[in-house]
Amino acid sequence: MHVDTRVQRQDYALAAAIGVGTIISAGLGAVAGYFGDKQAPMFVAVIYAVVLAAAMAVRHRWPSVAAVVTALAFFAAGSWHVPEMYAGNIAMFITFYTVGAALADRRRAAWVRIGITIGMFVWLLTATFIEATNPSADDGLSHAGAFSPFVAYALLNILVNVLYFGGAYYFGERAWASSLQRRALEERTAELEHERERTATQAVALERVRIARELHDVVAHHVSLMGVQAGAARAVMTRDPDAAAHTLAQVEASARSALGELRQLLETLRSDSDGDAPSTVGLAAIGDLVAESTDAGLPTRLSVIGEPYPVADTVQVSLYRIAQEALTNARRHAGQEAAADVRLRYDAAAIELEVTNTGRPVTRIGRGLGLVGMRERAGAVGGVVETRPRSGGGFLVRATVPAGVTTDA
Repeated sequence: MHVDTRVQRQDYALAAAIGVGTIISAGLGAVAGYFGDKQAPMFVAVIYAVVLAAAMAVRHRWPSVAAVVTALAFFAAGSWHVPEMYAGNIAMFITFYTVGAALADRRRAAWVRIGITIGMFVWLLTATFIEATNPSADDGLSHAGAFSPFVAYALLNILVNVLYFGGAYYFGERAWASSLQRRALEERTAELEHERERTATQAVALERVRIARELHDVVAHHVSLMGVQAGAARAVMTRDPDAAAHTLAQVEASARSALGELRQLLETLRSDSDGDAPSTVGLAAIGDLVAESTDAGLPTRLSVIGEPYPVADTVQVSLYRIAQEALTNARRHAGQEAAADVRLRYDAAAIELEVTNTGRPVTRIGRGLGLVGMRERAGAVGGVVETRPRSGGGFLVRATVPAGVTTDA
């Protein structure tokens, strides 16, 4: 299994400490005469130290192998009377714990630890039985009586080993559960960070679309209107200077109106407001929009059907801009003999804006920004837009916003 470089360095340091500690402990044990004349020579203790150190060095790379090797080395050292009893216990506890804390195959982790525990207790009970039945054994403990000092010592060894292996098993499981929780938290944190970046990117994209939509609606409408008015003024300039002057005044007014809306748009974008309606135009201004359209050469009629009721500012702006774009398109594409109707319907279920115009037959619906902007505006307030050619010529735009989203919260 893959091991982090930092963890591997820590294992190497621990391996060196266990190796040196085993040799020192064995040397002191030999001087103390733990096993008397039966103790193994010192070179066996050195081999034992090397085996324990090697197991420590690979305990995260091959946890189960390290645990089994350490247990077998411990059994062998005890059987051959290596005068060392501390470093080996520490090494076996660490590798036993590592199997539970780091081995991803949980079934294998459980069976390895269970096998080592069973093996250790079989070895312990076997050694105790041999000592108890060996009449020549001289361990300094009396064997006389049902509960002799030897029996008490044997039971104490069994209890210590139960606590030893039980503790190593428990702490290994807890470490594994904690690592799972930590990994889950890290993954969730990464997901949240990715989601935050994606949300920020989407927010920027949506803001760019909103700005583009506002600029298109303001500029396209007024520039189109000024173009029509300027053309009309040029056409009558020589034969009717007064009419030309009046038309040029309308061009001037349209330019001032465009600059005013652009200034208002820029001020809104510079402010800290979070709204989606960077202008104050609304349903009340549709009458002025109809008048401008009529003055620009597209006779337009406004009809209000039903009893008007309060409508959210965002909805008003969206419907106004849809009507503005529909009339702009009609002036550009319908022809000189065209006329338009704007109908605003209020009912209990929805508010509906319908803009129709006569004129040239529409054979193909383009994919301009105007139609896209209409759909986006309607969708932003929970509504829908229908755009289609009319039979006999002209075009229809119908925007519908459900009544449930037409008032401010």
